[in-house]
Amino acid sequence: MESDFLVIGSGIAGLSFALKCAELGSVVMVTKKRDVDTATNLAQGGIAAVLEQEDSVESHVEDTLVSGDGLCDEEVVRLVVENGAARVRELVDLGVYFVKDGATSSGFSLGREGGHSHRRVAHSYDLTGREIERALLEKARANKNITLLEEHIAVDLLVLPGGLGAWDGNKGERCVGAYVMGDDGVDAYCAKVTALCSGGAGKVYLYTTNPDIATGDGMAMAFRAGAEMQNMEFVQFHPTCLYHPQEKNFLISEAVRGEGGILVGADGLPFMEKYDPRKDLATRDTVARAIDKELKETGADCVFLDITHLDAEYVKKRFPTIYKRCLLRGIDITKQHIPVVPAAHYMCGGVKTDMQGRTSIPGLIALGETSCTGLHGGNRLASNSLLEAVVFADRAAQYCRSVWPSLKMIGLPVVDEWHSGEARKLGEEILINHNWDMIRRTMWNYVGIVRSQKRLKLAEKRMISIYKEIDQHYRDYIITPNMVELRNIALIALLIIQSAMQRRESRGLHYVVDFPNKSKEIRQTCFSKKKDADKWEIELIVEKSK
Repeated sequence: MESDFLVIGSGIAGLSFALKCAELGSVVMVTKKRDVDTATNLAQGGIAAVLEQEDSVESHVEDTLVSGDGLCDEEVVRLVVENGAARVRELVDLGVYFVKDGATSSGFSLGREGGHSHRRVAHSYDLTGREIERALLEKARANKNITLLEEHIAVDLLVLPGGLGAWDGNKGERCVGAYVMGDDGVDAYCAKVTALCSGGAGKVYLYTTNPDIATGDGMAMAFRAGAEMQNMEFVQFHPTCLYHPQEKNFLISEAVRGEGGILVGADGLPFMEKYDPRKDLATRDTVARAIDKELKETGADCVFLDITHLDAEYVKKRFPTIYKRCLLRGIDITKQHIPVVPAAHYMCGGVKTDMQGRTSIPGLIALGETSCTGLHGGNRLASNSLLEAVVFADRAAQYCRSVWPSLKMIGLPVVDEWHSGEARKLGEEILINHNWDMIRRTMWNYVGIVRSQKRLKLAEKRMISIYKEIDQHYRDYIITPNMVELRNIALIALLIIQSAMQRRESRGLHYVVDFPNKSKEIRQTCFSKKKDADKWEIELIVEKSK
């Protein structure tokens, strides 16, 4: 399979990039499940942007910097915020429906979420992600230059020596596509530009708001190929995931607290005022740690979110999905408190990119949650993720357009076909299921909201052993999609652990009891794989922030 652009993933970042690059050449999009199985589709809150006259770029920038706890790249933050309004209006032009309000200067009904000083979240009630996904997919399916392949999983990147003149004049290695597994086995998919838009890695943890596909595939492939990674220790736990035995990842949007929801204990008393003057509108890292502490001190299984004081009809209209889902589980949120617990939600670190979405490997772009652009720092501000995705998809497409006259003249290389060698079929799936469960429980128990050096060292020891076993299975047996995902989450788990061990301070999402204070030195944890070492070894490149 050959194309001008290979896009891995079908969320908002991948679809936005694909639609713009389809104006230049052929695009192949691969997604490992159905096209709508993405984190974008589950996004409830909305997209943050400066849309009101009462709001300002400076205010949004400041809110983002405060949330990021000193690790945001301010130049990147300004770039994203300044481009936010234009990208929201572009989504509207593509057919995305955001709730309107004729009483506002922008015409949008805007929500407010934790960490925001103004109402600036454009939304489609609590179905924003699904609405964006619907509109973009509709455009992609209708585009004759885009081929969308469902149930195709990328296995590894194709990185070969040779110049890619239009790409920084680089004469070293370059990415020329990926090996992709479909119904007929594994094939080489070659492209002039490859974009990793495969989302995050929430399934590394036992409890997560992420879809089942979130196994860190893009990050793992990039690391194995030698790309630089950054800040993998910063895993955001959403404070409010529905606590119910029949639900595994249903999110209760932060917008619920933005509209007046109050966190209470089993006794019905609010507790957030003990932890932050912003109370229930504090940033996610603060709220998640507060809930974690309340649960440990009281021994309770969950806390509760109270919106019974709000008008019932307004609640049903503003949060129709949450209302119906909770009602299905016997909870009328207009009359009863919602049981909630924190759950792994968003990876603030990832594949390090520049301001055009380019990675350290020529020919390879990373967008969305797969990337680490410098926007989020130590903690993502609510609803900045969809914003980052569309802004950087636009930036990357602009870059491709600027170099396209010379890039399109470069031929694609002849690459080796995939060979299974003497690998045999794995007869017992239990080997995969057991390791999958061990990884997720180890990460939840030892590398969660609150960490310690002792637990991190124990986690590293166990994860190295698990990773080696999985890597041997990968070499000995014919690969399956489950094996590919298992190999990826084992590697990502190890990268999170080893990054966390290097940050000997508490900052943003990374709280370690041995070092409860912030270091005076502000630095990023940037690293890449040693070229001649085992795959689980990393070389840390400590960078001070700008």
